[in-house]
Amino acid sequence: MESSNQTEAPDLSVIAPVYGCRNCLEELVERISAAVSPVVMSHEIILVDDRSPDNAWPRIKEIASKFPQVRGLRLSRNFGQHAAISAGLAHTRGRTIVVMDCDLQDVPEEIPGLLAALEQGADMALASRTARQDSFFKKAGSRAFYALLGWLTTSTYDASTANFGAYSRKVIDVVNAMPESDRFFPLLVRWTGFDAALVPVSHARRAEGRSGYSLSQLLRLATNVALSFSDKPLRLVVRTGLAFAFLSLCIVALSVYRYAIGDIAVAGFTSIVASIWLVGGVIVSSVGIVGLYVGKLHSQAKHRPNFIVADDTGKTQ
Repeated sequence: MESSNQTEAPDLSVIAPVYGCRNCLEELVERISAAVSPVVMSHEIILVDDRSPDNAWPRIKEIASKFPQVRGLRLSRNFGQHAAISAGLAHTRGRTIVVMDCDLQDVPEEIPGLLAALEQGADMALASRTARQDSFFKKAGSRAFYALLGWLTTSTYDASTANFGAYSRKVIDVVNAMPESDRFFPLLVRWTGFDAALVPVSHARRAEGRSGYSLSQLLRLATNVALSFSDKPLRLVVRTGLAFAFLSLCIVALSVYRYAIGDIAVAGFTSIVASIWLVGGVIVSSVGIVGLYVGKLHSQAKHRPNFIVADDTGKTQ
């Protein structure tokens, strides 16, 4: 991949993964520039084409040739929203970074408020959507997603926040250095532990297209994230095995008692029941323990990137 010579880093980098919103990109760029120009000296806008089904790449190149602050990246295939965000983060040069969706539901005019929160000392300003302009099923799916994710990872998540937010350079540098191949941006930035501020923002209706996440996809994403960032599922297997082992001891004790009082007349019944339950409990517990070790090895062996940038407009501000 080739790019032009680097110039002085801009004050602000704005990243927007692109999927299914080809026709609203120019409006997005114009509104971002109009919103941030009064508060920053320089900015860049990085549009990351996640192999959008509406053939957005020619439109991104056209916009990049028209607006000097715009740069386009194109992934080699559809890797997903969070991989696209990671690709954009890896190419940012700004001292402050804003991440937002491309469909104009994240309102560009709210960016100065997020930047103001950083000026007050926060390391990241998370946009809290006070009145989401989504369908009932989209909001229900989002709540179910964060509830499942919170239970699996034993953490608390606010369903009113998502990717939209402003982040200091040090937060993004830490996120870029993380080795996880399964990227989930909201969890990664929260894991850094830096000071965060919640900033109430307005939320608009989708300008074009529809959400790429169905309820089943959200639940699948939550499961994948939990398996990548938490060993709780493995611990549940171990606890299940131990519960079966304890239950087996109770059943064995009951069978021996019934045999002693002559309630069992079938020869070998007690030994068979005892063997089945004891072996079953030991097997389940052993599988869970082995799973914990495998999970630890997997987490240590994971590597980035899980995306490939195939094309780059090669523009810098």
